[in-house]
Amino acid sequence: MSSAAASRRLVSSLHRILSLSSRSFSSGAVVVTRAPSSFHQFLRGFTASSDALLQQQQEIALPTRIIEPKPGAMSPSSKRTGLIAVKCGMTGLWDKWGARVPITVLWVDDNIVSQVKTIEKEGIFALQIGCGQKKAKHLTKPEVGHFRAQGVPLKRKLREFPVTEDALLPLGTSLGVRHFVPGQYVDVTGITMGKGFQGGMKRHGFKGGPASHGASLSHRSIGSTGQRDAPGKVRAAIIIIIIIIFPVRLCSCVNLGQFSFPSSRCD
Repeated sequence: MSSAAASRRLVSSLHRILSLSSRSFSSGAVVVTRAPSSFHQFLRGFTASSDALLQQQQEIALPTRIIEPKPGAMSPSSKRTGLIAVKCGMTGLWDKWGARVPITVLWVDDNIVSQVKTIEKEGIFALQIGCGQKKAKHLTKPEVGHFRAQGVPLKRKLREFPVTEDALLPLGTSLGVRHFVPGQYVDVTGITMGKGFQGGMKRHGFKGGPASHGASLSHRSIGSTGQRDAPGKVRAAIIIIIIIIFPVRLCSCVNLGQFSFPSSRCD
């Protein structure tokens, strides 16, 4: 809600409250009528000034940035937008030397630019990318209103990527795998699949117990990890310092905690 709308709502509420002072009411056989006070005139002037200010703000609106889909050269400081993909699985390829290279297969599902943020309006240069499809009944009303206002189809996922000014793209631009080039290095950020309730070997990388001899139904147990009843828990990041004492005679050469080990014989 804008400040002008809030001021108009406040003025209307004050009008309703103070309208009793200007209405006529009867007390027995006497009819009393109160004239409108000067405060009502102040409220009318305040309402008129707020409406005039709102109209002036609409007339002095900032010009809208027009982004045209034209090719351009990227500089070393340019920062382009990313894409949203779904991991399908993993496979392998073989290079010309016969070595197998593991690869990850990603599915770029209908990525488009759903919103363009500029420094004039939002204060930053960024692109909001949407992927996938979703029905209106599975989205909230604010989400549906956002897509309707931007004039783009309904999307399943939305992510914002900060970009530089020379990397802005028009609203509704479709993005695919041709956004990258073969051999290009990219930064990938994802969400790990849920594994459910797992044991210490899979969750924390514990070694486990013996696989054959000396173990009875405790092959994948983590074993003893704590101390005694005094701490009652496993302390985090315990550093164990092992001091090795050499079987030599120490002479009077101890100075401020610094130990020096002379020869086995002191004069």
